[in-house]
Amino acid sequence: MPRPVDAVLVGAGMRGYHSHGRYAREHPDTLRFVAVAELDAAKRERFARAHNLPPERCFASWEELVAHEQLAPVLINATNDGVHFASTMGALAAGYDVLLEKPIASTLAESVTLVQTAGRLRRSVWVTHSLRHSPFFQTIRQLVQSGRLGDVVVVRHSENVSWFRMAHSFVRGFYSNSKVAAPMILSKCCHDLDLLFWILGRRVVRLSSFGSLLHFRPDQAPHPEVPKRCTDGCPVEDECAYYAPRMYEPDFMQSFAGHFTVDLDRTSILQALRTGPFGRCVYRCTNDVVDHQTVNMEFEGGATVNLIMQGHSHHDSRTMRYDGTLATLEGRFRADIKVHDHRPGKPVERIEPRAGGGHGGGDRGVLESLVRAIRGQGAGLLSTAEEALESHLMAFAAEESRLGGGVAINMPEYRRAAHTLGPAA
Repeated sequence: MPRPVDAVLVGAGMRGYHSHGRYAREHPDTLRFVAVAELDAAKRERFARAHNLPPERCFASWEELVAHEQLAPVLINATNDGVHFASTMGALAAGYDVLLEKPIASTLAESVTLVQTAGRLRRSVWVTHSLRHSPFFQTIRQLVQSGRLGDVVVVRHSENVSWFRMAHSFVRGFYSNSKVAAPMILSKCCHDLDLLFWILGRRVVRLSSFGSLLHFRPDQAPHPEVPKRCTDGCPVEDECAYYAPRMYEPDFMQSFAGHFTVDLDRTSILQALRTGPFGRCVYRCTNDVVDHQTVNMEFEGGATVNLIMQGHSHHDSRTMRYDGTLATLEGRFRADIKVHDHRPGKPVERIEPRAGGGHGGGDRGVLESLVRAIRGQGAGLLSTAEEALESHLMAFAAEESRLGGGVAINMPEYRRAAHTLGPAA
């Protein structure tokens, strides 16, 4: 039996501890963490206990880790978006191959620079486009690529962000302000843009985008005297869906509370809400990212695609419809796929490609492919940084279009200009 692949982890928060860490704990013969770097001492110690790491293998920062002699062939980077660029560049210089949480970086220039640097150093950087590894989207791709739908003419793909995830991540949370975070169309939808590119097997030639922040603003507050913090005596706490102490009560939201407290008991959660950013009123935050955006695209071959991202859904879901010359495909992620044949008398084909785990089985699939890649058995569906850059270019172009009033972007010209931003230019 082969030895487990050794890895080091940077960022022991929700993704690092609960996704990557859990996989290693459940598959000790496949993946083993030998070191961790995490700024938060409580999270660092929690990860160290779970993986039996000695103190000398626990680092307070990624800088300390990469300054140490190389400890494993691969570094898994699960830091916040704004740290992706610097920490990955440091890891590449230290000799590591890297599995990097999406997005590659928060700006176009940084994304291009990182990809070109990895190529120059001959290091592998894979981006966790986990949905490629889910049986659901693999099935859709197979149906499209097989010709079952005929020529795809129109695609409608919706990323329906739940009201509670919108408030948690993009109003109160780490991805709420464009001065310190990537555009929401990148941080939330580079998965979706990558899927469209991967499933259709073609690139975008033109796109335009519209969107804005309609709701989570001071002028939309339900009462003129709502305080800056929910715990400061809100006059509408009983009817406000976003009242923080109640939002983090249900079991499904307690997992979100793990972003701001290691201890998930009620006392610890309330204390964190009284003092930290997640207890702020959603109408009194410093957020400026959109709460809805649409991207209109023309792909090579003429198919037109509409991507809708919005943060007012009753629950998180991705829905899609592919209309082809022979059949129409309708899908709801984590539910089913229906294929409606255009020929008369043909029954609707219903497929349920379900899998457990994060991202519909995709999280596990990423790590399984990573282990194979490190063992020299092929990278499988792993998205290389160079390939993942395409979805990032689409997202940055969409944001440029949105800020420019919906102007159409010529993507071949945009790609050429983007590649001059890196050090290889």
